[in-house]
Amino acid sequence: MQITIQEYKIANRESGPYGIAAGRDGAIWFTEQKGNRIGRITKGGDMRTFDVPTPDAGVMSILSAPNGDLWFTEYKANKIGRMTIEGTITEYDLPRAGSYPSYITAGPDGALWFTENQNNCIGRITVDGEIAEYRIPTEQSGPVGITAGADGALWFVQINGNQIGRITTAGEITEFKLPSGNARPHAIAAGAREDLWFTEWGANRIGRMTCTGDITEYPIPTPSAEPHGITVDSGGEVWFAEECDQIGRFIVQYEES
Repeated sequence: MQITIQEYKIANRESGPYGIAAGRDGAIWFTEQKGNRIGRITKGGDMRTFDVPTPDAGVMSILSAPNGDLWFTEYKANKIGRMTIEGTITEYDLPRAGSYPSYITAGPDGALWFTENQNNCIGRITVDGEIAEYRIPTEQSGPVGITAGADGALWFVQINGNQIGRITTAGEITEFKLPSGNARPHAIAAGAREDLWFTEWGANRIGRMTCTGDITEYPIPTPSAEPHGITVDSGGEVWFAEECDQIGRFIVQYEES
């Protein structure tokens, strides 16, 4: 497998790119945590941004729903945001104060699943607003990223627990310890080959994991890039956000067996 990485500079200073998602419109969407904006970048590198209504909302994770809308978390405002591809934003307050919603993903059951970083729970919310919570076995694990896997379960990372977690739609949780100590896994996305890709904030690497638990790690060229959000586009390429104000891109060429 050959890997090529490209990086794109963001025009807004102190933007703090964080979450990133492949949109249904063919573009890549990302959050600017410091800039309090939602950004959009085409594969040609053209960018535009949209301001979030709540000041200093703490925009973090973002996902593209099947109907094309973008959903994102606001950890400081304790809200979930929804945005059309035209730029109209609606915000929804979460009932539990201080839940610190971090990452969000669409589940195979039609609901949205998200991590509650400070409550050590995985949350589930339907489009009608019904919420359920599932306690993570490892205390103070610090769940952040979450994604729907090819196996029909939800997969999430534990930044403090240094683990990858798996939860079924029935709420059953399994945990997998990472081989590298203090890797501080931060975000995770389902790949094109029934695999999972995740960022290692503490190790300055991108990790790949199969659903059976095999892990490979790839170093990022820029030292101290601090990778956060990650996504896989329709072509199987892996994109990730770097705290150093760059967007990273893997060009993945799998070896055919």
